[in-house]
Amino acid sequence: MLLRPIGDWRYVYPTEIATFGSVAERQKMLASGRIGRSWAHNYTTAARLPLHPFLGPPNTPYPSLHIEKEEDFEDTEHALSHSALSFVHGGLAPHYGSLSPFPSSINDLGASLLRKLQNRPQPQPHPPYPYPGLPADTTPTEAALYSGDGPLWYRGWAMEAEAKVCAEVDAVLKKTGTRRMIMGHTPDFTVAYPPFPTLPGVDCMMIIRESSLAAMAKLSLLIQVTELFVVNVNCAHISPQGISHAYGGVLSALSIHYTLTPVSSEDNGDPSQKKWREREVVSALYPDRQVILVDDEKDVHGDFDALSYFCSVRSTVLYTRS
Repeated sequence: MLLRPIGDWRYVYPTEIATFGSVAERQKMLASGRIGRSWAHNYTTAARLPLHPFLGPPNTPYPSLHIEKEEDFEDTEHALSHSALSFVHGGLAPHYGSLSPFPSSINDLGASLLRKLQNRPQPQPHPPYPYPGLPADTTPTEAALYSGDGPLWYRGWAMEAEAKVCAEVDAVLKKTGTRRMIMGHTPDFTVAYPPFPTLPGVDCMMIIRESSLAAMAKLSLLIQVTELFVVNVNCAHISPQGISHAYGGVLSALSIHYTLTPVSSEDNGDPSQKKWREREVVSALYPDRQVILVDDEKDVHGDFDALSYFCSVRSTVLYTRS
């Protein structure tokens, strides 16, 4: 979305500009008009979606804001502390300096950068004019947000060597309080409708959505077996897979079905020892079928009765390029 207020209009059709009446009217709408005000109020660069209400509402920061040192992270962990998903357009680079608290650290930077973009004199759009770049008062951390290693554009999870990815993913998940990272921006124009391989006993840690104008077309997965093993839903190694429906790919979506059910009511007087069964089913949805990619189940212990006796969350994610 930041392409537009920056003045990068490479993907804006003249017919779309015409709906505003002129370039100047479109700039005004994006800076201070109805659309601009909506952006200022609602825009988020990253999202953390809890799978259970025990973790709080969407985008509850992890770790909580009073945690200042990485060694204190352990104090915030419990059976469900990482039962959440992260969403970004590009990717969460292991070396990115503003990963935590997640996602508030990233979203605060996104909001401050957007505010500067909307309040500067609007530059002539590129093309046909030169690329305007970021505002002169952009801070180093704001510039890093929009860099190739920032969450908007990072492609390392899809493009780096398998061994490097395997060694780095757990630390990012730990730091962001998530168990799966859902990302995009990395297309592959060579892949058609897959068949999916059978992947018994694997746990999908990363889902890479391709850059898209309308919706996801293919899914690429980083799979964990014991510690970590990388595999793609279309082949035996990780690579960017699939193209969007707008580019001729297959229309598809991501479904995540999560349940937490009590196994036994016995806790020997200690509610924190009550056993629950956590199950998460990750599926790819197509117009004519549903393909289960991961069916993960494990037992956890904790006092979750106060929140819900049974929690079932089903979400279908469609990625739309802004």
